[in-house]
Amino acid sequence: MTTLIFTNARLIDPDSGTDSPGWLHITDGLIQGKGNGDVPVADAQVIDCGGKCLAPGIVDIGVKVCEPGERHKESYKSAGLAAAAGGVTTIVTRPDTLPAVDTPETLEFATRRAQADAPVNVLPMAALTKGRDGREMTEIGFLQDAGAVAFTDCDHVITNTKVFSRALTYAKSCGALVIAHPQDPGLSHGAAATSGKFAALRGLPAVSPMAERMGLDRDIALLEMTGAAYHADQITTARALPALERAKRNGLDITAGTSIHHLTLNELDAADYRTFFKVKPPLRSEDDRQAVIEAVRTGLIDTISSMHTPQDEESKRLPFEEAASGAVALETLLPAALRLYHADQLDLPTLFRAMALNPAKRLGLESGRLSEGAPADLVLFDPDVPFVLDRFALKSKSQNTPFDGQRMQGKVISTYVAGKEVFRSS
Repeated sequence: MTTLIFTNARLIDPDSGTDSPGWLHITDGLIQGKGNGDVPVADAQVIDCGGKCLAPGIVDIGVKVCEPGERHKESYKSAGLAAAAGGVTTIVTRPDTLPAVDTPETLEFATRRAQADAPVNVLPMAALTKGRDGREMTEIGFLQDAGAVAFTDCDHVITNTKVFSRALTYAKSCGALVIAHPQDPGLSHGAAATSGKFAALRGLPAVSPMAERMGLDRDIALLEMTGAAYHADQITTARALPALERAKRNGLDITAGTSIHHLTLNELDAADYRTFFKVKPPLRSEDDRQAVIEAVRTGLIDTISSMHTPQDEESKRLPFEEAASGAVALETLLPAALRLYHADQLDLPTLFRAMALNPAKRLGLESGRLSEGAPADLVLFDPDVPFVLDRFALKSKSQNTPFDGQRMQGKVISTYVAGKEVFRSS
């Protein structure tokens, strides 16, 4: 048996909501216990954490890996290395590839590539409709058997409510989780910014925050009709929060996430038409950002994800309106989240509740916690070390990050998957 003892650690436990000194005992890749004081195991490899933070590894829902079809943007190997460097121990991959992951054969190809190349856990999602075109649902049962952990058409909103309701009903019968992108596609088509004075001054095509509320309202109505399990991938506006609160209060099986970019950036960051700040949905107002932070603090919004979306230089070096949306964030998720910690807006247990515990719970995983029997997927990090981000030092093949050149605080020291070290900072 392989036994590890992490001593002199600052244990961040999102399950109990505690941030306290102690030790963690690992045997054969599983957590055996934790405590403070004398270590109960004598014959073990001891890792002195030097008072740094030891937390559950991040479970990141909504990562785009561009295999098959666009391997030049991101491969399972590069995404896995980036995840490990960012303290992400489980990536849940999106099916918006070329072709879409909508058949068991495509899913099995992706799974084989991930198992061969990625040093972290990779869990695939599959498309909800064939080709993500919203007309005919996929073979949800067969895809589940092939390993799909959830079903989503990503940012392709299903406009045909009959098709969507049937897919939700079938997913309910299979016990499958559906992840959707709450947005009214008519209002949001072609938008590059959030409507308001700033977008008008910059002459950018914009979308009202109400489009998110309208999309969520429709989806909630279909949930009431079907009883399916549903997760909203990104809630980014204050207007959508009351509807989400009512749906939860009424007992619907609904959870919601938000992206790290919408928590830490706002619409003014795109002032110089810098396309690395163009994401989907577009960055919101500062009032919206503060409302979403508060929703994470109270638990109304359940998860924080990177929404890692690699784009090559050719698709970003275009006029803002024409440039592709998306940003890489596997390596920047944790240091960006620590901005909220250093601003005294969210404490570390709350952050890891949203980045590790709640995503794991939603997917039925045992990870995301420091409890006995959980897999030893861990991140050791120093929340205080300052650095200036250099996008060319990122391990992703694409370096389209809005944080390039920015001063950040907090770096990963090492990452462990099932008790095995998969990353150590140099």
